[in-house]
Amino acid sequence: MTFMTPIRDMRFTLDHMAGFSSLTDSGGFPELSDDLVAAVMEEMGKFCDQVVAPLNEGSDQKGARLENGVVRTSPGFKDAYRQYVEGGWNSLAFPEEWGGQALPQTLAIALIDGLNAASMSFAIGTTLTTGAVKAIMHAGTDEQKNTYLEKMVSGEWMGTMNLTEPQAGSDLSAVRSKAEPVGDGRYKISGQKIFITYGDHDFTDNIVHLVLARLPGAPEGTGGISMFIVPKVHVNADGSLGARNDVQCIKLEEKMGLHGSPTCVMAFGENGECYGTLLGEEHKGLKNMFVMMNAARLDVGLQGVGVAERAYQRALAFSLDRKQGRASGVRTGDMIPIYEHADVRRMLYSMKALTEGARAVCYANAVAYDLARNSTDLKQRRAASALEGLLTPISKAWSTDRANEVASLGVQVHGGMGYIEETGAAQHMRDARIAAIYEGTNGIQAMDLVGRKLQGDGGAAARAFIAMVKKEADIATATKRAEIGHIGRRLGKAVTALEESTEGLLKLADRHPEAVLAGAGAYLKQFGNVAAGHYLSKGAVAAALMAHGGGADAAYGEAKIEIVKFFADNYLTEAAALTDAVLAGELPRLEPDLLTA
Repeated sequence: MTFMTPIRDMRFTLDHMAGFSSLTDSGGFPELSDDLVAAVMEEMGKFCDQVVAPLNEGSDQKGARLENGVVRTSPGFKDAYRQYVEGGWNSLAFPEEWGGQALPQTLAIALIDGLNAASMSFAIGTTLTTGAVKAIMHAGTDEQKNTYLEKMVSGEWMGTMNLTEPQAGSDLSAVRSKAEPVGDGRYKISGQKIFITYGDHDFTDNIVHLVLARLPGAPEGTGGISMFIVPKVHVNADGSLGARNDVQCIKLEEKMGLHGSPTCVMAFGENGECYGTLLGEEHKGLKNMFVMMNAARLDVGLQGVGVAERAYQRALAFSLDRKQGRASGVRTGDMIPIYEHADVRRMLYSMKALTEGARAVCYANAVAYDLARNSTDLKQRRAASALEGLLTPISKAWSTDRANEVASLGVQVHGGMGYIEETGAAQHMRDARIAAIYEGTNGIQAMDLVGRKLQGDGGAAARAFIAMVKKEADIATATKRAEIGHIGRRLGKAVTALEESTEGLLKLADRHPEAVLAGAGAYLKQFGNVAAGHYLSKGAVAAALMAHGGGADAAYGEAKIEIVKFFADNYLTEAAALTDAVLAGELPRLEPDLLTA
């Protein structure tokens, strides 16, 4: 199939769902213009379509490999990364002080969307670097910033996160890696890390590892973890590269998907000569980690959007080409494309609606991120910060859960051929599966939503969001066009159910915390459905104006309305029915032997 970055859909989402214009109005981006955004998006589409997308299937068949201690990436990846750096894509949203272009993070998020649709295995390496840059910008000393940031912002050097250990997965309190001070400002690092994405590769001459480790006498638990900058190659005082550090990849994991992404087991200090410097304060490594993780969680949400888009485009193309069966009631004659069958269209509309809903939530999250840091209005910054925090676990978990659903539907549209590797549909399903697991499993995201995000401010952010959705539901309901009014009524019922769930969980929080946790997954699903429905409804109102105006955009606007109506009928109704599951109460602790055959 020929993949095409959905630039038109991405722009529609930015302009009519996610509130991108608020960035211009905020005063935080005085150089931002529609012409600039259009130029960036156009070039982004060319790079994704022409350079990265053709590498995706080959990377699945010929993944990264470890040869004599050196990781070799999939054919074509190294050259694609060179073009990525030369195009200035890595520097898009970073400050000019470090060589960045100072554009909104939202545009970088759109780039991540396009790159992941083109090739998730390729794209993931770039996002690890941007997360590491943000951590160093947040906590680094002037010397550390001057040493690393310019080359990491440009992409000349890449970065990683080294958190997980064999005994310490989601529970980082079990981290055992050590950092011993040597008296000259450096620390001797020792330990092993697993599941390190792009822990080693052949893209760049240096890799800047951010490593969690414990200092001597550090307190137990997460309060005793520090973070260290550990370069693959030491950097001399003049900025040139020096001797190789004692850090290496000792194994590549064999994974069900993302074969082009090297997932490394990293050994630090096997020869006793691994050195790094402290990033931030002693025992405060988790603060720096969450700077990376919050950025990574939104990035992973976009991985879901991207792979869902690729799966949808493949399934749609197949449905138009594959002829099977005849129209209902027709017994003879030529077979018809399977797109003509109602159940196939149902699956395709589901894929399209969920992908567009996830994209809208993630883009709105990115706009909130930009406003929280760049608006000249303090009140707007505070409101945006609260919205950003609320949407982050939803962007990560709801989008990736739905991406798995979309990829599975893509296989189903292909029928038996979807189960055969040569069609390519299975790759998307295998690639998508990890996104619901890493950077905090989706269960952890649900716990974060009902814990820190809901209870942390007494429900203020959730109530503000619910009020915003109710206002949008009223706007849609009052619209003269019947389909938009229908969407508005569906949204109104769904947000009322979300409000009931929200108030119910807040009442349970003190007396029955286990009941809150038991309902967390259902609450996140309900919240995600409503959030997606909210932003899609905004798009439907705009699409109605587009359709009413006639011309070349009318058909596009009509299609948008139908997809949003489909989402309302299938997923807002689901949201309205989830409150009972959210408030069902604690889960009994059954004895395991009673659960066996």
